[in-house]
Amino acid sequence: MPRRPENLYAQYHAHVYFGPDTLAEAKALCERAGRELMVVVGRVHERLVGPHPHWSCQLAFDAAEFDQVIGWLEANRDGLDVFVHGVTGDDLADHTTHAMWLGEESELDLRMFRR
Repeated sequence: MPRRPENLYAQYHAHVYFGPDTLAEAKALCERAGRELMVVVGRVHERLVGPHPHWSCQLAFDAAEFDQVIGWLEANRDGLDVFVHGVTGDDLADHTTHAMWLGEESELDLRMFRR
């Protein structure tokens, strides 16, 4: 199991990353997560959004579901990379200190948080 962010936060986001070749797979994973887990499924972005260096779909969930959601994503992500972070209101810390990866890490564009 990947390393949990340092502290337990009330809310988390998991961003499923994909590209044109894995769009259908990512949509299916996010739809399935919405049905099987207590997560809120965001829009499937077929463009770069925020600091994310890949197309993505956000899954939002509470701390009580953390272990279940992360275990499920790890077992079902089928090679897709997932960026997970706590939600504290400090966007820079949330996307660095309070973050973990399932799969390969990517470099985020954090300039928007350093203004």
